[in-house]
Amino acid sequence: MNFEQNNKDEDFSNTDKQTNSLISEEPEQPSQDKNQSFGSYIREVIKFFILAVVVVMPIRFFVAQPFIVQGHSMDKTFATGEYLIVDEISYRFNKPERGDVIVLHYPRNTNIFFIKRIIGLPGETLTIKNGKVSISEKENSTPLVLDEPYVTFLKTDGTDDEVVVLGEGEYFVMGDNRASSSDSREWGILPENLIVGKTFLRLFPFDTVSFSPGQNF
Repeated sequence: MNFEQNNKDEDFSNTDKQTNSLISEEPEQPSQDKNQSFGSYIREVIKFFILAVVVVMPIRFFVAQPFIVQGHSMDKTFATGEYLIVDEISYRFNKPERGDVIVLHYPRNTNIFFIKRIIGLPGETLTIKNGKVSISEKENSTPLVLDEPYVTFLKTDGTDDEVVVLGEGEYFVMGDNRASSSDSREWGILPENLIVGKTFLRLFPFDTVSFSPGQNF
């Protein structure tokens, strides 16, 4: 409406000086409208910012968090450059399970994040021999040899053979690329308090978009 009025004002000013003198009294109204419009815009921007702070930021820090995969320790389940959303809230209600792909704070430097798969749970005895992993819950129980279809590259030279007994709140994690992964075989058990969350959504590349990526085993 203001745009049309301004065009009309310009037409008048070009054709009739006397009319122009009358119209010269009118600019106060468009100027006021513009000020109101600008004020409304500022208010909307402020509302949006407040909404982002009150709603989005808590979600960002306490519910879900984005990460970009770097390195080859989870080949071929995840590749460098993939963009993941990590669920940070589920483990407040349920304990981590074997097979979950998680993001964690690296125990030797908690400013660094790793992505690994949970293999051993609290209270279990885990045995690695020639690349195969077996689990027993009691000292004399029959070990369960894990079926791990997500593992493409095994490490079978015996250099990581070991037996690990996990205590309360302790987890054993490994990368799916067993031949090239810095994980619990190298730096030890993972305390539960260093678990950030589990993979919830893969957003990029677009042809790999999926929910619960890496969890379907």
